[in-house]
Amino acid sequence: MSFISYLINGVSLGSVYAIIALGYTMVYGIAKMLNFAHGDVIMVGGYVVFVMVSGMGLPPLLGILVSMAACTVLGITIERVAYRPLRMAASPLAVLITAIGVSYLLQNLALLIFGANTKSFTSVVTIAPIELAGGQLIISGETIVTIAACIVIMAGLTLFIRKTKAGQAMLAVSEDKGAAQLMGVNVNGTIALTFAIGSCLAALAGVLLCSTYPSLTPYTGAMPGIKAFVAAVFGGIGSIPGAMIGGILLGIIEILGKAYISSQMADAIVFAVLIVVLLVKPTGILGKKIQEKV
Repeated sequence: MSFISYLINGVSLGSVYAIIALGYTMVYGIAKMLNFAHGDVIMVGGYVVFVMVSGMGLPPLLGILVSMAACTVLGITIERVAYRPLRMAASPLAVLITAIGVSYLLQNLALLIFGANTKSFTSVVTIAPIELAGGQLIISGETIVTIAACIVIMAGLTLFIRKTKAGQAMLAVSEDKGAAQLMGVNVNGTIALTFAIGSCLAALAGVLLCSTYPSLTPYTGAMPGIKAFVAAVFGGIGSIPGAMIGGILLGIIEILGKAYISSQMADAIVFAVLIVVLLVKPTGILGKKIQEKV
């Protein structure tokens, strides 16, 4: 039963990574840039809920909605102020350095406002745990909600991309920005929408992560953000199903590594597996090799 428990916990953690990885994979797939500030949006979402629920005593659902709205605005602002001026004229390296700068800016603002002390985060999940096999296997409410949220988000996002005009615009921009603009697609608006969706999902992922692991610091989103980026690369960056597969596999590998090998070596094992996968399949599990004309 312990193995099944570890497996379920791995799927739960991997579901959080998958939700975060969606932000990376969508931005890269559409704007062809890496938003390394994405992990810190998770932290911002967690702090908004902490202030709303623990500080102001508001209902958790309202706190989550405000957090998602705040992070959506934050994502659009980051894209408009930090990335858009550089996207057309500057090199990809300049955009990458800017993303790292935005990440440190958000972390230091959180340090100034909330301090470096760890905050005790109250779980927003009220679902009772499920006991199976006579109480030998217990599935927490946070695990149930996290896995369900990942499935719903993945299905909803896939339908949005395939069935809506905005989703079709995203596909067009991801294929060829110039051609999409000639066909009347608002490229800047589409990229801003991509940042908005990714940041909104990051807020939700932050709430789920902090509910499962009830602590919050200005650095809460740093390592999960990096691991989610690894998950996006693992599954094939630019692929939405790849983000889900990569995130879940990464979560399972991390939890099983902690349980059966070493809790201190778990992160090293995760990155080692990534290296092996990329050596065998450089584009990731579902990634496609794209040939560029010179």
